[in-house]
Amino acid sequence: MSDRVKAFLEFCTGHFTLWVILFGLLAYRFPGPVLSLKGYLDHFFALTMFGIGAALRPADFVNIARAPGAVAVGTAAQYTIMPFSAWAIARVLRLPDDLAVGLVLTGAAPGAMASNVVSFLAKADTAYSVSLTTASTLLCPVLTPLLVLKLAGAEMDVEYWEMFLKLLLTVIGPLLAGFGLRVLLPRQVERAQPVFPALSALFIVFICSLVIAMNREALAQTTLLVLGVCLALNLSGMSLGYGAGRMFRMPVSRRRTLSIEVGMQNAGLGVVLAIQFFGEKAALPCAAFVFICILTGSVAASWWSRHPVPAAGEPAPETAPSAPGQ
Repeated sequence: MSDRVKAFLEFCTGHFTLWVILFGLLAYRFPGPVLSLKGYLDHFFALTMFGIGAALRPADFVNIARAPGAVAVGTAAQYTIMPFSAWAIARVLRLPDDLAVGLVLTGAAPGAMASNVVSFLAKADTAYSVSLTTASTLLCPVLTPLLVLKLAGAEMDVEYWEMFLKLLLTVIGPLLAGFGLRVLLPRQVERAQPVFPALSALFIVFICSLVIAMNREALAQTTLLVLGVCLALNLSGMSLGYGAGRMFRMPVSRRRTLSIEVGMQNAGLGVVLAIQFFGEKAALPCAAFVFICILTGSVAASWWSRHPVPAAGEPAPETAPSAPGQ
């Protein structure tokens, strides 16, 4: 791959938030072209998960086996803090049923692969981040529909087994296929690595634009509400994730990782599930959360990158990231 192509792909990935805003505005003004691609949503998502699988290494699974306790704690935090925080926010604010289900679905999604990059930029434990994201993704066919059923089943019908099979086909199958290709053709896949982050960014831009195009009429009444509840969920996850790391006496680098992992969700998956099982309006919180968590994650990474992790034997800072700038 030429240097120019690599530079172009890095430019596309590095300005991800700008593309979300720009193409979201275009989708609001000209929804037709985006809506015409709605039928390919599952295919685009499966292709993205294939790319993520191809980016995994056998060492990533070895790291999980080497630290099962830490991975179990982090995964448990992921699947308790976020879904129950989403449920609590929806109940306290008495959100409409479709928005409440969408918020719970966002909270019940696995960790976002973008969290690995954010953890690296924040000088956190990147290997731990990859382990947590991998573990939560592999468990999502069982836990995501179960949590949505238990926390949102009273508001809307939840088809557990249909959602389970959907996750197997669109997440686990492509993920394992991509990983298998990495094992079989390591050199060829390694040369194509710059493509995968750009592919993921392209998909997220597409789904955000699609949700905006599908909900043009509702956006004027719900935009501030949806952004507000998503910000509350994100900050709750980051703060409580950091607190969980402190409670289990993790080193500061892992506390940062856990804060990022818990606070950042694979909301793109939430969009795919929301559109199929709960309706277009339920996808609004999922799409909004993509923008919110990338924004707060970037701010947190920028702050932490300027505050190195204490060396062994030094006291750990006592300030949890209760706000994006902390």
